[in-house]
Amino acid sequence: MNLSQRALNITPSATLAVSEKARKLKQEGKEVVVLSAGEPDFDTPEDVKQEATRALKEGLTKYTNTTGVDELKEAIQQKFKQDNQLDFSFSQIAACAGAKQAIYNSLAVLCGEGDEVVIPAPCWVSYIEQVKLVGAKPVFAYTNRENGYIPRVEDIERMLTPQTKVLIINSPNNPTGAVYPRELLLELAELVKKHRLWLITDEVYENLVFEGTRHYSIVTLDPEMYDYTVTINAVSKTYSMTGWRVGYAAGPEKVIKALSGLQSHTTGNPNAMAQMAAAYAIKNNRDYREWVKEFDYRRKYVYEMLNQMPGIECNEPRGAFYIFPEASGLIGKSNGNISLKNSLDLAEYLLEEALVAVVPGEAFAADNHLRISYVNSRENLKKGMEQMMEAVGKLK
Repeated sequence: MNLSQRALNITPSATLAVSEKARKLKQEGKEVVVLSAGEPDFDTPEDVKQEATRALKEGLTKYTNTTGVDELKEAIQQKFKQDNQLDFSFSQIAACAGAKQAIYNSLAVLCGEGDEVVIPAPCWVSYIEQVKLVGAKPVFAYTNRENGYIPRVEDIERMLTPQTKVLIINSPNNPTGAVYPRELLLELAELVKKHRLWLITDEVYENLVFEGTRHYSIVTLDPEMYDYTVTINAVSKTYSMTGWRVGYAAGPEKVIKALSGLQSHTTGNPNAMAQMAAAYAIKNNRDYREWVKEFDYRRKYVYEMLNQMPGIECNEPRGAFYIFPEASGLIGKSNGNISLKNSLDLAEYLLEEALVAVVPGEAFAADNHLRISYVNSRENLKKGMEQMMEAVGKLK
């Protein structure tokens, strides 16, 4: 008996080997500094947790509307209006089990077998696999460190074919920390309309921007984009609610209706109590503003330390909580025992030699890079950077 071709086409995560080694090292009593996590290290705010407890005690434990309770949709609706100057009706909003499900469901109703989806790279690893899972083909428009990992419209347009159906953008960006400027978004809007594409814009790091950098939602800049765009967001990063699994999509009514139909036959509604907590967080909690100040301090420290390491060059990230150093100068080097052939080798070397866990860049369609998350204590970041610098210094 064989597995489906869909299952066989999934590329195993490039981080699995590193994650497994980190787990074993911890079991051996080693103190591994984990700089690979994609979630805030702060706890969910207490008032948000209390709202979930209230919902539980009041018996809100049953099925809800497939795409979310009215309280959550109202909170999302108000958020879009206040933060992005966008107007969405309830029929244009769908709550899902995290932004990841919202993106997958959107791709599933927008793409058919053999369609193509253009993604600026480096990019979040799950975009690639989700596109493949819906039967479409991921096509990369590559960026680089020299241009700040900001895509050029002409590079994206060059990748378009008659089979292109969707463009995915992600700003602030995982893994690079790049934030797309207003002018680029306006150009992308014209490109999408010219070629009649669907646009999925992933804005889950919207509130995590630094030093006066501003996040723009593309539909805010060009209202005609209402008809072309599915906007994705979540409570996971802003409110440190990654495990609660509440994300949402907003877009044209026909898209959200199709997404709702798909969701009704797969997962159904997101967790009922988590929906109430998410609604409360969106309406009332602003703890993240203090978190951003702390992330900013860590961002600057890690950036300064990395740029002191031989063989590593990196840009200062403007958003999210990652830094994406280019380590081309280390590939091909050796410590006398092993030779580093790619970013996975480098990540494994840093784990074994420095006891620092990072994510290899090949997971994000950008080999010769590393993704480092600075969602860790100042003490651990200092320890991790110092141990990493020592390990890098041993490579010849």
